[in-house]
Amino acid sequence: MVDLKNIGQKQATFLREAYRKKQLAHSYLFVDKDETRALNTAYWLACLFNCTGEKKPDSTCRNCKQILSGNHPDVLLVQTEGKQTLSIDQIRPLKEELAKSSVESTCRFFFINEAQKLTLPAANALLNLLEEPIAPVVSILITNNADQILPTVRSRTQIINFNEGEEVHGKTAILLDNGFTNEEIEELGDTTKLDQEVKYFYQEMLERSSLALVSAHKLADEAKTVTYQHYILLRLKIMAQQDLQSESRRLAGTRMLKWLMEVDKMRFSNVNFRNSLDYLALQWKR
Repeated sequence: MVDLKNIGQKQATFLREAYRKKQLAHSYLFVDKDETRALNTAYWLACLFNCTGEKKPDSTCRNCKQILSGNHPDVLLVQTEGKQTLSIDQIRPLKEELAKSSVESTCRFFFINEAQKLTLPAANALLNLLEEPIAPVVSILITNNADQILPTVRSRTQIINFNEGEEVHGKTAILLDNGFTNEEIEELGDTTKLDQEVKYFYQEMLERSSLALVSAHKLADEAKTVTYQHYILLRLKIMAQQDLQSESRRLAGTRMLKWLMEVDKMRFSNVNFRNSLDYLALQWKR
């Protein structure tokens, strides 16, 4: 049973602000050891979006009651239903379902609980939905272990970590620790779109996709200043360092850091940024 009192309070505050500013992402990955709390937070967001009461979400209006009882036509839940995995047969119908216009709302929500149990075919089918949502939709994947989510799926979502230890101002602290000045941080501004493109580039390299070279050129064209160039390389290093913490991805992280060190040497030798990213992309094609 959904309990709106058992939600991630910090995460709800973040989501409420995104809702207020009309900046909700079209896909999220909720990572929480307590998957029930994360699922409750997903339902809380759907109620917030659809609530007709004065204090949103009030959980007592008609829309909230429909959502919390699992009977709202614009809020869909996919779960294992007692099985060991989430199969492609459970994901395929979503493409047709989510192509439909919303019935009672301006946006549809679909939740996938225990997303770490997606089979590989199911995850690949889901990938297409996350990349190109047909109708206005917010997709929320819920997992207790982000490492068990297919990297290409993970990179198409905005990750919200519910577990303790997450720093609210982590990004600014990381940039300052890596030599960025406050003026440079201000110059970067909102890097949400750029972060997503860097994640795509990183995953494409690891998957030895021919798209990596295309993404390299796109990033180079967008990185008009040295500040942006340094930021892109830092984001790649951070992702590689994170991969070092995963036994299954440790080798890839090690290789990435090795080649990023070579890119640093190239940058000190005044090799232009596009050629540096080309070098990085081509290493994974060998």
